[in-house]
Amino acid sequence: MNTASSISTDRLHTVWALLKYTYAIVPIVAGIDKFTHLLTDWDKYLSPVVADMLPFSPHTFMLIVGVIEIIAGVLVLLRPRIGGYIVAAWLVGITINLLTTGEYFDIAVRDLVMAVGAFCLAQLSEAHHPDGGVGSRSNYNTGHVAG
Repeated sequence: MNTASSISTDRLHTVWALLKYTYAIVPIVAGIDKFTHLLTDWDKYLSPVVADMLPFSPHTFMLIVGVIEIIAGVLVLLRPRIGGYIVAAWLVGITINLLTTGEYFDIAVRDLVMAVGAFCLAQLSEAHHPDGGVGSRSNYNTGHVAG
């Protein structure tokens, strides 16, 4: 039987799943690309303000960033509630870095919007998977979305 609540539950699960896989795959791909530079030269996005504070080369820093992004993406897959908050904070940090370059304002805005999406993933995961783990559609049958 297809009731209004089951349709709503299906839609809620679809949104949660799309957010989860988006915020897992994108950081993993971006992290891997820090090593391959197939998508872009990531080093150019590092703010000179940040680069001047580093005890090592900007490229080495971006490789470390790549490892962190891969870990964050995997964490979103395994624990979307925790991973969503971490990715959201990470994206806000990237936004601040980009704003201090004096360039790339369009990318900064995009990353800030992505941070909002990652935060929404964490909130949805917290409402329906309070343990932070992966759940099934049956976990969404609570009848409401808690904030």
